[in-house]
Parts: sequence; structure tokens; C-alpha cells
Amino acid sequence: MPDDRQASAKELYDLLVARKVSVWFSEVDVRLGTPMRREIDKGLAKSKMGIVLVTPAFLVRVQKEGGVSDKELSTLLHRNQLVPIMHNTKFEALLNVSPMLASRAGLSTGEDQTMADVADKLVELIAPL
Repeated sequence: MPDDRQASAKELYDLLVARKVSVWFSEVDVRLGTPMRREIDKGLAKSKMGIVLVTPAFLVRVQKEGGVSDKELSTLLHRNQLVPIMHNTKFEALLNVSPMLASRAGLSTGEDQTMADVADKLVELIAPL
């Protein structure tokens, strides 16, 4: 299954940056030639919150163990700083694959919610942090 997150993740990133939110995004913040795992570790250390974009391809990938995203999720879950964003999939699908991740309250782009609506809600959530 092709990765269906890239365009949507970039869209959410652009929407948050336009709303003056400081966002760490690997596609922007990891420079060529730098150790990706170390850069992700530094980004996690500075983050107040983590967002995981849950798509059909993500659901397939999360079932495999040992990837970088697996470590990121573990860190964010441990620190209670994770907001799942359901995009082109249902919450029930996440529950079947990752009950721990599904236990977090999240947002969805379904049911008349656009990515811009999600960005607005994230800004409200981040503001008090």
C-alpha cells in the first residue's frame, strides 16, 4: 500500500504554521546528511505535543515492529502527549490495530471536518501549553 500520509501531513503542517504554531516536521527539519534518529530524538525532547496522522497506510505500517515511528509513538504515549488525527479511516480501524493509541482522544477529518478544522482545534489545544 502506498504511503498516503505525505500530502496530508504537509497540508496539516502548512495550516499549523500559518496559524503561528511552532511545528517540528521531519520533512522540513531534518537536513540532508544528518542522522534522522538523532534529529527525531531532539524534536521529541522539545515537543509539548505529538500528532500522529492515522491513515490506511499508517494502519498497515503500525502493525510491523521496530521502525522509527514505533519508537516515536512509544515516547509520546509514555509522556501522555499524543493526539491521533484520523484521516480517510475510521477510529474503529485504529482500535483493531492499536488499542493503546486508540485509547487517546483524537480528532478526525471525516464527517464534514476539514484539515483546516482539525488545525483550528489543535491550535486551541496547544494554546494553554
